[in-house]
Amino acid sequence: MAAVLRPDLLERLAVQTTERAQAQLQRRLRTISRVEGPFVESSGQRLLAFCTNDYLGLAQDSRLIAAWKQAANESGVGSGSAHLICGHRREHAELEEALAAWTGRERALLFSTGYMANLGVMQALLKHGELCVQDKLNHACLLDGAQLAGATLRRYPHADVDAAARQLHSDTEACALLATDGVFSMDGDIAPLRELAALCTREGATLMVDDAHGLGVIGDDGAGSVAEAGLRERDVPVLMATLGKALGCSGAFVAGSAALIDGLIQFARTYIYTTAMPPALAAATRCAVTLARTESWRREKLNSLIHRFRRGAEQLGLPLMPSRTAIQPLLLGDAQRALEASWALEAKGLLVVAIRLPTVPQGQARLRITLTAAHEETHVDQLLEALASLRLADASV
Repeated sequence: MAAVLRPDLLERLAVQTTERAQAQLQRRLRTISRVEGPFVESSGQRLLAFCTNDYLGLAQDSRLIAAWKQAANESGVGSGSAHLICGHRREHAELEEALAAWTGRERALLFSTGYMANLGVMQALLKHGELCVQDKLNHACLLDGAQLAGATLRRYPHADVDAAARQLHSDTEACALLATDGVFSMDGDIAPLRELAALCTREGATLMVDDAHGLGVIGDDGAGSVAEAGLRERDVPVLMATLGKALGCSGAFVAGSAALIDGLIQFARTYIYTTAMPPALAAATRCAVTLARTESWRREKLNSLIHRFRRGAEQLGLPLMPSRTAIQPLLLGDAQRALEASWALEAKGLLVVAIRLPTVPQGQARLRITLTAAHEETHVDQLLEALASLRLADASV
């Protein structure tokens, strides 16, 4: 029998990688050898970083480190198993209780990553052919979750509630889930949550909010965009947020009713079939929750730095996108120009990442600047001075 001649998968992947490199869209891995406050060291160069999601500056807090060490001394490093076998430790249960209380939900459930949480929720809730309506700028894991579930995915223009309503009307018989980011990771703006909640109530749809970039940063005690909007569990039945951004740790959780959490334990495959996070990580995260809730000075300082940066950027005429969160994008349009600006800033000792296609649409390349409570006013002024020298006000978008 003659050998079957198929295209080689690795060869095809190599061609695609080459094409991406030729288009100046190749992603590159950077190794960080040391972190000290807002500074990082890479390839022997000390850089002031404006690209971390450690919004409250908690990742290096000595109290989190002490909580991690104590739990590791008591419980070891790994959990050893999935939650449903013997991996669910006291530290996990205590963290879930703290997260539920913070977000005003009946219960919470831990996942290893935000990606796994969103995949698991959608696969558990949606059946093949049912309707999932999403903002076009949602994080990739929300889009992937709908596709994994086999749902009919309908996307609406960013933050357009009327368009979301039209998408829900496209199928009035099927069960429907409307999913949105709370704070959008590349634009930094906040979803119209009150309007979306009212829409879902009228249409009998379930609202799910991914508040990865809102938790800890906004709301009276940092409870996030949903809390700031005055919405409760009945308005937003499914709330997901991550633990690796403002809380400075790693992992994610879903919060909601007991019925939601019990259902996820039974049917969310990304929860059932994976090893539980290290108990020491859960202990450190619970410490971070306490600090995020009680140390309001972190949010106050962050907001002050955001205002300082926006005021300075506007005075310089920089192409700053509208955002009142820690994510402050400078829209440059052209991918090459964004790359060159990032390189020029690095030469000045600043680490600011260029975001290009396919993470953002063609023609919307940008510098994604993030501010944190670990920064000082002098750091913001240093960034503004460097940006002014690049003449970005002349950017054509």
